[in-house]
Amino acid sequence: MEIEINNILVIGANGQIGSVLVPALQNIYGKSCVIASDIYDNGDANKVFEILDATNFDALQGVIEKYKITQIYHLAAILSAKGEKNPQLAWEVNVNSFINVLEVSVKHDIKKVFYPSSIAVFGLNAPPKNTPQNTILNPTTIYGVSKVAGENLAQYYFTKYGLDVRSLRYPGIIGYQSLPGGGTTDYAVDIYHKAIIGENFDCFLKANTELPMIFMDDAIKATIKLMQAPIENIKIRTSYNLSGMSFSPEEIYNSIKKHYPNFSIKYIPDFRQDIADNWVSSIDDKEAVIDWNWSPNYDLESMTDIMVTMLAKRYKSA
Repeated sequence: MEIEINNILVIGANGQIGSVLVPALQNIYGKSCVIASDIYDNGDANKVFEILDATNFDALQGVIEKYKITQIYHLAAILSAKGEKNPQLAWEVNVNSFINVLEVSVKHDIKKVFYPSSIAVFGLNAPPKNTPQNTILNPTTIYGVSKVAGENLAQYYFTKYGLDVRSLRYPGIIGYQSLPGGGTTDYAVDIYHKAIIGENFDCFLKANTELPMIFMDDAIKATIKLMQAPIENIKIRTSYNLSGMSFSPEEIYNSIKKHYPNFSIKYIPDFRQDIADNWVSSIDDKEAVIDWNWSPNYDLESMTDIMVTMLAKRYKSA
């Protein structure tokens, strides 16, 4: 029986997701089979690393050839809040680099490609609660626009070339492993850090702004589960809805106050409130449940327990 070789390239490995996904993939496939890449080296010697700008096709192709890559996780992106400050750069990084990944994958017979989409693809005309898999996509940010383009490119390259591209529409991701990266949902990471270090929190969203979220461990679980599913199970070739939990700033604040009773919050909405107002509040992910048996492990309370425990340890040892 032929043994499947998995030489995996993770693009954007230093980011919020990549910094956690790389070790998870190393545990499954071995350290030497997972090639981490980003536009800068963060000095982590516990991985095979290449400096790579995925907007440079020749550089990308060089890494593919050097390591005989068979799978790509393309995580490099400019997120929603940062994207609004520089839409042209967001398009270059979010769309043109993905086209490079798709083209090099067809050229070099890459077996699987992972592409991260986002709840930012939905706009005001999408049903705001239990937003279904198939609905109108009319995003109001360049980040959302770029992700819709990416979803359609994923489906196009699968239909035209048979390239096995798989994708998830991530909610806001909350984890203790990395700092916020410039997204509208990042308040839900920063708030834990402020509580642990004893600072009050200025929230850039209103108290009752409910948004879909997911704990980092569940996001990594979903990503790997999707990529390991048999190809015949993958029915959605744009991007799967993914749900973990939904809550507002006031709800996460109250969950933290159970651990830090003196913690206080002030609501000072800024331009990110306008972004959040155009997003949905909860997601229907039944297609992911049916097609590849998705289910989250964490709710708000269990996530908060882990967040405060792990961050307290980190700050104590710093």
